[in-house]
Amino acid sequence: MQPIIIVLIILVVLVFIALIKTIQVIPQASAAIVERFGRYTRTLNAGLNIVVPFIDSIRNRIDLREQVVPFPPQPVITQDNLVVNIDTVIYYQVTDARAATYEVASYIQAIEQLTVTTLRNIIGGMDLERTLTSREEINAALRGVLDEATGKWGIRVNRVELKAIEPPTSIQDSMEKQMRADRDKRAAILTAEGIRQSQILTAEGEKQSAILRAEGEAKAAALRAEGEAQAIRTVFESIHAGDADQKLLAYQYLQMLPKIAEGDANKLWIVPSEIGDALKGLSGAMGNFNPMAGMGGGSGTSGSSKERREQPPID
Repeated sequence: MQPIIIVLIILVVLVFIALIKTIQVIPQASAAIVERFGRYTRTLNAGLNIVVPFIDSIRNRIDLREQVVPFPPQPVITQDNLVVNIDTVIYYQVTDARAATYEVASYIQAIEQLTVTTLRNIIGGMDLERTLTSREEINAALRGVLDEATGKWGIRVNRVELKAIEPPTSIQDSMEKQMRADRDKRAAILTAEGIRQSQILTAEGEKQSAILRAEGEAKAAALRAEGEAQAIRTVFESIHAGDADQKLLAYQYLQMLPKIAEGDANKLWIVPSEIGDALKGLSGAMGNFNPMAGMGGGSGTSGSSKERREQPPID
């Protein structure tokens, strides 16, 4: 009985192994290459697949999603004989699992070497300054060459990016000095422009202020002159309307004399020649006015009046 049990167990194990090899489950966005006796038979797509056990074998399982592969820095010589290190990143996708398996031994290594050679060819025709400022141009040229070369491998290159471009240390120092000098130059220019603009605005403000001040002074002087003229006109009209005689004018003239002498700075003032005529008129007016005329005085009073009348006038 024991040999029969052993045979049954072996048969069960073989059936189980055969079922495992017969049923193949392929994940989504993946593919598998099936070979029969070492020859390509078909490509298994995502889902449940049936193969012939012990006859069909899975050669390779390939991820059909877009892949990102960074490549290490590569030394590249520019047109002006400067060595720069360039890091690249490749975005690719397998579109044909059969071609990716049989057309090239290792498509990752093939893409890397093709990227290096193409990059050296492109950078060799550019100087350093153009290399640093033409990333989009380099990316487009590199992608075109890679996509054309990898098409027969079942690979589609979607995007190529230059992650870093590192010039030599001496060139970096020179570039930093140049950039610093350019920044200092721009700062000096902006400072000079600011000072110039400030001076222009200050001069314009002073000009406008002087113009407004002059206009104000002119208007004030005109208003003062107009007021004085109006005052003189009013006084003149009042004098003519009141029909003032010479005696009143002489009295007003004498009243103005103390005001002329007012102030500490008036150490010397000149008496006009018309003051004699004013005093004569005032003296005559005072002589005609006699407050004792209504009183019954004697001859002494009349004599005094006579003496005052005979008194010579004051020069």
